[in-house]
Amino acid sequence: MRLFGRKGGGGAVRPALARSGGWTMAAWPQEAGWPRGYDAQARDAVIANPVAQRAMRLVGDSVRSLSLVVTGGPEKAAALAGAAMEPLAVHLLLHGDGYAGIGCDAADEPMRLHVLRPERMTAETDARGWPVAYRYQVGQAVERLPVTDPLGRPGIIHLRAFHPLDDQYGLGCLEAAAGAVAIHNAATRWNKALLDNAARPSGALVYDPGEKGAELSPEQFDRLKAEMEAGFAGGTNAGRPMLLEGGLRWQSLSLSPADMDFVALKANAAREIALAFGVPPMMLGQPGDNTYANYAEANRAFWRLTVLPMAARILDGIGEALGHWWPGIALEVDMDRIVELHGDREPLWRMAAAADFLTAEEKREMLGFGRTP
Repeated sequence: MRLFGRKGGGGAVRPALARSGGWTMAAWPQEAGWPRGYDAQARDAVIANPVAQRAMRLVGDSVRSLSLVVTGGPEKAAALAGAAMEPLAVHLLLHGDGYAGIGCDAADEPMRLHVLRPERMTAETDARGWPVAYRYQVGQAVERLPVTDPLGRPGIIHLRAFHPLDDQYGLGCLEAAAGAVAIHNAATRWNKALLDNAARPSGALVYDPGEKGAELSPEQFDRLKAEMEAGFAGGTNAGRPMLLEGGLRWQSLSLSPADMDFVALKANAAREIALAFGVPPMMLGQPGDNTYANYAEANRAFWRLTVLPMAARILDGIGEALGHWWPGIALEVDMDRIVELHGDREPLWRMAAAADFLTAEEKREMLGFGRTP
């Protein structure tokens, strides 16, 4: 049974649109060895990188925790939108696009929003580049989802973060964070390799007999090499004393373990990841001015600059789509239920309480409650 459906709608003449080609990773050179494509970047960042995963969880969980207020429509719209807030926010953050199909009940009213994975969606456009349908592909199965249903109502909600080079798809943070994620993961692997070898640097065994023509025979060389690998190579033999004689000396080829410490490099990469995800670094446990006052300010900045704009984008898109069933509906965040912003809301409450020249209804509107029903 088909859950979603639309047909291409007509209208006034619109400018032509174009695509940039999707996830081509043109910003990063191929020889850099960084992951190319959304799937590979998501695995490296969300699955393999703790900093990126925690940043994603912070944004998704914060958006999901928001309390919604419905005006001009049924209260069930708040639950309908709230269930889709977290996946839509994460897809918008990582990919730059969020898709949700509108499923209706027997009364032909919206019952559920089915969030669709953006990397599986492809826009099917007309001659001028405007979407007339979406193709949703899972493996070899492809389903065509028209833009509107026979009544002209939307069946697919497409939320898009601005992309300066693409008219069809949005720009997510994974592409910008790919370099920092690759560096952070590489530093982790490097430190793991040091631990595997007990943090002992590599080196070369130099033979200097002091006499011309005195060289090791092939048999002596092979025997010395085998003894070195068996007795002194690997983490289990790290720190084992070595007795050298007969013109042999050890020459270190690498930096000292202190010089090979990549803590600072990892911290810088982690800060870049946090910047791309819109999360203050100290909220991800990164070193810095980690005082209570600074953390409180960072938390407020995170909500003001990342969470609330993301939620507003999602709620505006959902409200616009649901307006075809419930004209005049509006979905908003209940700002007074956000504990992290109580300090910002308290002065507004005091101002409203002290404004004797305002009526009770005007004070309600000032605080965002609307007039008394």
